[in-house]
Amino acid sequence: MAHPLRGKTACVGVATAGCGEAPGRNAMEIMVEAVHGALADAQIPLSEVDGLFAATAFHSMANMSLAEHLGIQPAYSNGSNIGGSSFMMHALDAAMALEAGLINVAVIAYGSNQRTAGGFRSISEPPPFEFVYGPRNPITAYALATSRYMYQYGCTREQLAEVAVAARKWAQLNPDAFERGDLTIEDVAKARMISDPLTKLDCCLVTDGGAAIVMTRVDRAKDCPKTPIHLLGAAMEHHHRNISSMPDLTVTATAKSGPRAFEMAGCKPADMDTVQVYDAFTINTILFLEDLGYCAKGEGKDFVSGGRIAPGGELPVNTNGGGLSCVHPGMYGLFVMAEAIRQARGECGDRQVKDAKLCLAHGNGGVLSSQVTSIWGRPETV
Repeated sequence: MAHPLRGKTACVGVATAGCGEAPGRNAMEIMVEAVHGALADAQIPLSEVDGLFAATAFHSMANMSLAEHLGIQPAYSNGSNIGGSSFMMHALDAAMALEAGLINVAVIAYGSNQRTAGGFRSISEPPPFEFVYGPRNPITAYALATSRYMYQYGCTREQLAEVAVAARKWAQLNPDAFERGDLTIEDVAKARMISDPLTKLDCCLVTDGGAAIVMTRVDRAKDCPKTPIHLLGAAMEHHHRNISSMPDLTVTATAKSGPRAFEMAGCKPADMDTVQVYDAFTINTILFLEDLGYCAKGEGKDFVSGGRIAPGGELPVNTNGGGLSCVHPGMYGLFVMAEAIRQARGECGDRQVKDAKLCLAHGNGGVLSSQVTSIWGRPETV
């Protein structure tokens, strides 16, 4: 029996704004620009928006600040923040509110000017068992997970670099990507060390950027000009806040969220035409592909090698260039969903995956802490 939420709601509008560098604009202005862009894409007036979902690292109550700036009074609002995966959680929450009849039009939004504002921003509290050692989180935490994976499974620096090189090859097909220059495995491995064993090129970009999507029920979606991309499945899981409390540094909560999302969608990993995952660091892509079921634990290092996830490979992963080469304003999850939706729409130009119908978007928050998997599909997949 199909899950009662499967395919009942759809994304009808998507936009990004201020990606790369947006001098002279603050995080709210970038987010508002993305909202107006997504509504224009859906051809839905702002006055019809009655559901609002937002999270940033700049605002403690982002959804209320955004509503005030837009001049709207939503009937349902959620500003829950679980890091970069917040937006996949918001999509699931929006689907429930839409299907329950609480709202009719939902907007999910994010904005950041962290690059032009001077660098990484965080409203996180100090980790109680770690701060005495002076970690430079989040990178220290991801370096710890990387070190453990390399020790436990024999992963090499060159295998980590394969992830960054594949992302750059996709970025070279994307005119909107921030970094498009040539990149080799040697370049990544020999780049400046940031937190051993991660070099500068193992780390995501620091950019500005905003994104927004518009969701409605399928009956309303039929009135919109673009192909509606249905939310077929979504699931979340989190099992720690601080890296010192992570049960196993090589296994993320994706191992739980992924199978539940696939079950809800009535799909399996091999059915996905594109896979977008939150690649804040090169280790992320390896861990998430394993935990999503694309290969066994410890085999991800080999799975990503040899161009398998690059253009022309058997599994298109992070087709916009990802957080490593396209855009990463601090919380990347909404850009992951935007790329999945655009691939399903067939709007991606030179990087478009032929006949893409089922697209996975996976979000990560904190230090491998919160994991939310979402699966999107064209109308014929419902």
